[in-house]
Amino acid sequence: DSLLQETRPNTDNTKMMGPGPIMVLSQNTKRDSGKKVQLENINAGKTIGDVIRTCLGPRAMLKMLMDPMGGIVMTNDGNAILREITVQHPAAKTMIEIARTQDEEVGDGTTSVIIMAAEVLGVSHQFLEEKMHPTVVIQAYRQALEDAATILRETVATPIDMEDKAAVRKVIQSCVGTKFLAKWSDLACDIAMDAVKTVTMENGGKREIDIKRYAKVEKIPGGTIEDSQVLKGVMFNKDVVHPKMKRKIENPRVLLLDCNLEYKKGESQTNIEIMKEEDFSKILEAEEAYIKKTCEEIIAFKPDLIITEKGVSDLAQHFFNKAGITAIRRLRKSDNLRVARACGATIVNRTDEITEADIGTGCGLFEIRKIGDEYFTFMEKCKDPKACTILLRGASKDILNEVERNLQDALNVARNLYQDPCLVPGGGATEMEVAHLLGQKAKSLNGVIQWPYKAIATALEVIPRTLAQNCGANTIRTLTALRAKHAQDAEKNVNWGINGETGQLADMSELGIWEPLAVKLQVYKTAIETAILLLRIDDIVSGSKKRGDVGQGPAVDHGAPMDPGMMEM
Repeated sequence: DSLLQETRPNTDNTKMMGPGPIMVLSQNTKRDSGKKVQLENINAGKTIGDVIRTCLGPRAMLKMLMDPMGGIVMTNDGNAILREITVQHPAAKTMIEIARTQDEEVGDGTTSVIIMAAEVLGVSHQFLEEKMHPTVVIQAYRQALEDAATILRETVATPIDMEDKAAVRKVIQSCVGTKFLAKWSDLACDIAMDAVKTVTMENGGKREIDIKRYAKVEKIPGGTIEDSQVLKGVMFNKDVVHPKMKRKIENPRVLLLDCNLEYKKGESQTNIEIMKEEDFSKILEAEEAYIKKTCEEIIAFKPDLIITEKGVSDLAQHFFNKAGITAIRRLRKSDNLRVARACGATIVNRTDEITEADIGTGCGLFEIRKIGDEYFTFMEKCKDPKACTILLRGASKDILNEVERNLQDALNVARNLYQDPCLVPGGGATEMEVAHLLGQKAKSLNGVIQWPYKAIATALEVIPRTLAQNCGANTIRTLTALRAKHAQDAEKNVNWGINGETGQLADMSELGIWEPLAVKLQVYKTAIETAILLLRIDDIVSGSKKRGDVGQGPAVDHGAPMDPGMMEM
């Protein structure tokens, strides 16, 4: 009877109000809207910011993360940390996305981007409390972002001469200085500079620097970090196919293949019917003849070293061995491309199309060395290599992984410099200067828009503040002093920031702490854009379809008896 009583009011109302309440969202859909959501988003952003906050600057702490498989990651690379954390809140997920974007775009500044986005969200809290409309706030933020970018380009940045090794090294050093590699920063800088210089290609006035594909990092546990180096060439984890082949060749002629040196199997399954016994031996002979033919085509060019991506059959090994040719098989495609760029060979797909031009002669020494308990093939002393291998040695796997991540950042910084040779001071100096100039500019704006505009200026100060915090200095005093420094226009204190080691104020141009302009611009853009995005949200609808609940998925399950719960809503 209860069912009837619940439905009855609805039926009465229909005459007056038209049809009864319409169910749009299904029962198990949660909907939060308005203020609550905005506050939640801001808090989620701030929480993520707090996780990362201690990872900024030279006095940074490391985070130790356990992944579900029980492996550990130790790092202070903002992106690496966030990759491992699993989050529930949608806004927090956005924050994690931006760290990834930053990493892919410029490769450095992942930590700063998160801290800054969190701070921008934090300052916007008060405007929402004061019932200011989010779009007004957003408009001010947009304006501030544009102005900040112009200020960076025009007043803060200084161009750099890429031929000046010392200057470039300083920039990379400031990137490595905040990482685990700081102790070996000279080594790291050299590695990064060498590698980037090696893989830079100039074609038609356009610079193409592909570190992902052509600067391969090989991690081999054992040895010390000092043993790490950039090879003038490439190395890979392979041994020769036949034990009798030469393990060391000077100035080899290298031939790269992409085809099987085995008998061709048919593309699809083939059946052969054999009537007589000698037919069978004919088939085998045909196979052998085929292999012999391909091998002879190769041997005609007298290469010393053959590298193929596919297999090499026993018979082919025999032929090569007789001709005194060393063969290496089943090399990864990416490795093969690297070899090709290092020694100037072309990868050949069919043996009958080999020409003299395809053979690489740029390699000075081919040698197989045993490191630890594995054999590695080295091809070094290349004349003009366009690809290289970075060989990392270190005590344990975890250390190597962290070193690799740090190197990735260093390589990216070097790449950004080559592509956009402009610098800005590090150590929070840029942020303070931009904040100061934005603050001045805010005075010229009229109306309510100047408050959020000023807030962005305040938010920028989070970077120097965090730097001071992380090395245990007195934050308030330091920041006030720094603000005063930047406020004196006459003295041109653009480069004053915080020395991350001691927490004292210092002139960054003397300390030599510089960052690429590309990184800074990207940090500001990504951080403020994300804040804008999260402020735009005023409604979160989270519908969960549970697998087991049949009929709960769609809002109304047609044909099923009407659920009394549906009526009440």
